[in-house]
Amino acid sequence: MLRFSIIALFIASSFVSLGQNFSFVGPGLKVDPYAYKIVKSDTFSNAAVSSAHPLASMAGAEVMRLGGNAFDAAITTQLVLAVVYPNAGNLGGGGFLLGRTKKGKLVGLDYREMAPGAATRDMYLDEKGQPQTQKSQLGHLASGVPGTVAGLFATLPYAKLKMEQLIQPAIDIAEKGFVITEREANGLNGQKNDFNKYNTRPTAFIKDKPWKAGDTLFQPELAATLKRIQQKGQAGFYEGETAQLIVEEMKRGNGIISLEDLKKYIVRERAPLQFKYRGYDIISFAPPSSGGLLLGQMLKMVEPFDLNKFGFHSSAAVQVMIEAERRAYADRAEHMGDPDFWKVPTKTLLSDSYLQMRMQDFEAGKASVSKQIKAGWIAPGEETTHLSVVDADGNLVAVTTTLNGSYGSKTVVGGAGFLMNNEMDDFSIKPGVPNMYGAVGGEANAIVPRKRMLSSMTPTLMVYKKQPWVTIGTPGGTTIPTSIFQAVVNLVDFNMSLSDAINQSKFHHQWLPDEVMVERDFPSNTIEELKKMGYTITPRSPIGRTEGIRIIGKKKLETVADKRGDDSVAGY
Repeated sequence: MLRFSIIALFIASSFVSLGQNFSFVGPGLKVDPYAYKIVKSDTFSNAAVSSAHPLASMAGAEVMRLGGNAFDAAITTQLVLAVVYPNAGNLGGGGFLLGRTKKGKLVGLDYREMAPGAATRDMYLDEKGQPQTQKSQLGHLASGVPGTVAGLFATLPYAKLKMEQLIQPAIDIAEKGFVITEREANGLNGQKNDFNKYNTRPTAFIKDKPWKAGDTLFQPELAATLKRIQQKGQAGFYEGETAQLIVEEMKRGNGIISLEDLKKYIVRERAPLQFKYRGYDIISFAPPSSGGLLLGQMLKMVEPFDLNKFGFHSSAAVQVMIEAERRAYADRAEHMGDPDFWKVPTKTLLSDSYLQMRMQDFEAGKASVSKQIKAGWIAPGEETTHLSVVDADGNLVAVTTTLNGSYGSKTVVGGAGFLMNNEMDDFSIKPGVPNMYGAVGGEANAIVPRKRMLSSMTPTLMVYKKQPWVTIGTPGGTTIPTSIFQAVVNLVDFNMSLSDAINQSKFHHQWLPDEVMVERDFPSNTIEELKKMGYTITPRSPIGRTEGIRIIGKKKLETVADKRGDDSVAGY
């Protein structure tokens, strides 16, 4: 106890930031990394954040209290997640930001990772043409060129404050440490063997004795990296010392990311996808994310059916939704990829006529067979994290960002303190060979230098009668689009509160493998009825961790963090 008091006193005297109004991290301050609690839901009247970690949500909310807007909060929340949520929060990964300004302007920033310049189509096949998925999932060769830091700077034109201020909370927590939860301790302990195997230098994530709840995680090398970004801007990551550390790490582990790859990385602005569902305007992300397209396809395929009349979690309602999921994911495998390299038939895939055709062979009470459900013919011509933000001015932001698998490639950049992604596995390394999430693909998602791998991330906004209504998203690999699909249906068709819409048990079908995955608390009677129809049911661990905010009237923000993790909300 005495030791903790001395440390706390030292820390309290050491928290210094650029700009006095950003000295809000430390013992007894607004964001206390040694004493915080998880808040699953709350209602705020001005501004709100929902994210994967309480400290990140608290920091984002405080930024808005100090004069920032939703875009400022999104930057700070992502940076703090890179410190306190290392299994998915990141500097060495990528993501998508979807925003709607108070004037109704839509913003789509694609900072997805890219294949390095030295990448080749068959780089994960052996001499016999057999896939070597371990190389695409673990270690240095699994990493694409990270885009997160570039994405944060691309967000700045929509923000009000300076990056020097917005990054300071992350620096403070990385440098001075934070107390980890039991879930975080278990995660770090579970990865110890991989951390030892796939790292060439000591990391902050490994210690002699097992991690336990209440331990403090210090990350001085990550703090130094964040300071270089604070001082030198985007070049503090993609050039200079940090870039050199990344390349040196790649060379030690036979990775292929070069200084040129880092220097040439660019953020793409994408026009968000927009479509209607039962009178609601749905806004989601365009390719190279498959999420928005899948969400639009699934909602439009079920729209002709009266799901409310069928009943929530009834076998009739669930069957229709399963079959919509099956057909959408078959289209994903054939038609979706990076639009800079592949012509994605977006307009056709979302057209009423095409989707009516896709559901023509649907038969109530009888399961379809994925081997017989192919992608529709078109004429020529799980570990991720999400944050949702709403500010007092009416700006909405939804950000989904990832390293891909939990803790990415398991490789920490020596001397820089951050984990690299394993996003190369999201390419189709060989037609018909599933990635780590079981998704298959073909030519549309083949590896090409500088190409962005197909994603499932689905940051989504909902607008009703021209008024902003919901911002929502989730992690979960290929389960992301189906999780958002079910949340939207729960809100619109079943008139649920946001908390109920997010926390209800989920199901998932992705065409291949031909099975319906269900959470373990899914209704047993519905499972039995689906089995009688011919469906293979596979119980699994929790699906997704959805973060959402719903605007009710002018002064009520229903803010919800998923029950499935340490996710937490904050606001004022």
